[in-house]
Amino acid sequence: MAKGMREIKRSIKSTQNTKQITKAMEMVASAKLKRAQEAAVASRPYTDKIREVVASIASGGGAIKHPMLQSREIKRTAYLVVTSDRGLAGGYNANVLRKVWLTIQEKHKSPAEYDVFVIGRKGRDYFKRRGITPADEVTGLSDSPKFADIKSLAASAVKGFESGKYDELNLVYNQFYNAITQVPVIKQLLPLDQSQFTGAKASYEYEPSPEKVLDVLLPKYAETVIYSAVLEGKASEFGARMTAMGNATKNATKMIAGLTLTYNRARQAAITQEIAEIVGGANAQQ
Repeated sequence: MAKGMREIKRSIKSTQNTKQITKAMEMVASAKLKRAQEAAVASRPYTDKIREVVASIASGGGAIKHPMLQSREIKRTAYLVVTSDRGLAGGYNANVLRKVWLTIQEKHKSPAEYDVFVIGRKGRDYFKRRGITPADEVTGLSDSPKFADIKSLAASAVKGFESGKYDELNLVYNQFYNAITQVPVIKQLLPLDQSQFTGAKASYEYEPSPEKVLDVLLPKYAETVIYSAVLEGKASEFGARMTAMGNATKNATKMIAGLTLTYNRARQAAITQEIAEIVGGANAQQ
C-alpha cells in the first residue's frame, strides 16, 4: 500500500510540473497572439492601396491585358503552403497539411503535375516524408516575420506563374477568425480574379503606361497577399497553441484532482488498516 501511495504522489508532482509548463506556454502564446493580430492589421493599408491602384487599371474598360490576369489551360499547379516550425499547437499544422494533401491526390495523377512551396519546418518535413522535395522553402521564421523573410520564396512562386512554368498558383494556410477557430483554406492566388478589381473609384494618370505599371504592381500585389497569409498564419498558430495549452492545463487540473482523490482514499484505507491491526493485536493479548 505504501509503495502504491508513493507512486501516486510522484504522479501528482509530475502532473503539477506539467501543468506549470502548459500554463506558462498558454500565457506566452496569448501575448504573441496579440502582437501577431496587430501586425496583420498593420499590413492591411498597404495591401488595400495596391489593390486600389491595380483595380483602377484592371477595370479600365477591358483594354488592359496582362498574363497574371489571364486564365489558361491548367497543366501544372503550384501550392504555397504556410505551416509552423514547431508543434504543440493542436491541429494547426495537421489540418492544413491534410487539406492540401487530399486536394493534391484528388487533382493530380503524378508529381509532374504540381510543385509545392513551403513555409515552416512542419510542412517541409511532411512533404519530404512523402518523397516530395519542395521547389523552395523558408524555415526559422521569427514570431514577427518581416516581408524580407519570405520575399524570395514569394517572388519565385509568382515568377513561376508569369513565366508559364505554372498555370495556377494556390495559397494554402489557416484563416484566422479568433483564438479558438482557425480554418484551413486553399485560395487561388494566380491567375488573379478580375472580378475583385471592379468598381474602382480612384482615377490616376500612369507613366509610362498602364501596362508597364501593371508589370510592376501585379507581382508586388501577389507577393503582398502571400505575406498577409503568413501574418494570418502566425496569428492562427498562436491562437491554436494558446487553446491547446489551455486545454492541456485544464486536463492536468482534472488529473491532479483525480489522483489526489485516489491518494486520499488509499491513505484513509491504510490508516483504517493500521487501526484494525492495533485493535486486533490488543484483543489478542487479552
